[in-house]
Amino acid sequence: MADFHQNGNITTLHNLRTRSADELEHELSVFAQSRKISLILPCLYSELEGQAMPHILSELARVSYLHRIIIGLDAANEAQFRHAKTFFKGLGQNHIVIWNDSPRMLALGARLEAMGLAPTEQGKGKNVWASLGYLIGCADSAVMAIHDCDILTYNKEMLARLVYPMANPNFPYQVAKGYYPRIGGNNINGRVTRLLVSPLLIALNRVIGSRDYIDYLRSFRYPLSGEFAMRTSILPDLRIPSDWGLEIGVLSEAWRNLAPKAVCQVDISDAYDHKHQSLSPQQANVGLNRMSTDICKAIFRKLAADGTVFTPNVFRTLKATYYRCALDLLEAYYNDAKMNGLSIDRHAEEGAIELFAENIMRAGQIFLENPHETPFIPTWNRVHSADPAFLSDMTAAAKADEAEYQ
Repeated sequence: MADFHQNGNITTLHNLRTRSADELEHELSVFAQSRKISLILPCLYSELEGQAMPHILSELARVSYLHRIIIGLDAANEAQFRHAKTFFKGLGQNHIVIWNDSPRMLALGARLEAMGLAPTEQGKGKNVWASLGYLIGCADSAVMAIHDCDILTYNKEMLARLVYPMANPNFPYQVAKGYYPRIGGNNINGRVTRLLVSPLLIALNRVIGSRDYIDYLRSFRYPLSGEFAMRTSILPDLRIPSDWGLEIGVLSEAWRNLAPKAVCQVDISDAYDHKHQSLSPQQANVGLNRMSTDICKAIFRKLAADGTVFTPNVFRTLKATYYRCALDLLEAYYNDAKMNGLSIDRHAEEGAIELFAENIMRAGQIFLENPHETPFIPTWNRVHSADPAFLSDMTAAAKADEAEYQ
């Protein structure tokens, strides 16, 4: 998408096709001499057996500017952890596989639980949080990046473009969010962004009025992307959501802690495809069904924290307004797809809109019934205050697991 449009809220860094990836990587190698760059890969063991991860590994092995790669491994037994270590040996960079289910890590989790500071849910949020803790404990990186481990179309230029705004010392940015077109095969993908988040933000603007936070979220071309980079100095005070609102939660934290001029979005790819979650219309706690509810709750909580008053009538009006906005956008997406020779299943997309509309009400009801819900994992600053030895103990435990299970 080679354009140069800026909306004025946050900076958009485009790919204008005027510079090669080799040039970017060379400059990053220079920056990395004084600003070490680390990468976090939160993954399930099952992703090591998929199509995407071997290709991601082969691409990362060719990246010379990375100081460290941290692999947070979930849902693995001892034998699978041993296999994961062998799997990642192809990386030439300094790297570690953190076995989140090891006896040592489980003991540390019990220690957090005794202090009332343990994450409330398993999942990507907890994985990312633990990996950030290890990185903070290492205390030797200036820039960190995170990306998903199921990207079928991965190439190393994605990472270079993602970290460049953080690594360049002449840039003011503290957070960079990746964006890309969600096209796979002959289809336009990205259902939750297209059919939930975009029309929901439009509807909120109409129902509750203009809010700077809503304008901020609407500035992001792909707010649910799992690819972002940060300066490590902001990590100790970062609140990571434990539910499926991780991506919106991180953007909200950037909004809370930073000025808009410190946040940017960067075009990292012309094509992006990954493992697609099921809509799961009959199961409220899995798939996109669960994700859509958690995303709505994350947005409602942030708006309430900024002073917005929600009532049952507001949520009923919001649902009706969202439904109309979503159908209007679906028409636009259908025409866009048609012009570009792509396809959209309008019946399936309208079914998704109907489900998301119900989940707006469901999320609103959950919020009203439990307005004090705090799904955020405690910040690492709070953990360090409660237990000054915890970070060093966790770093030591991860290294001990790495050394013991050969």
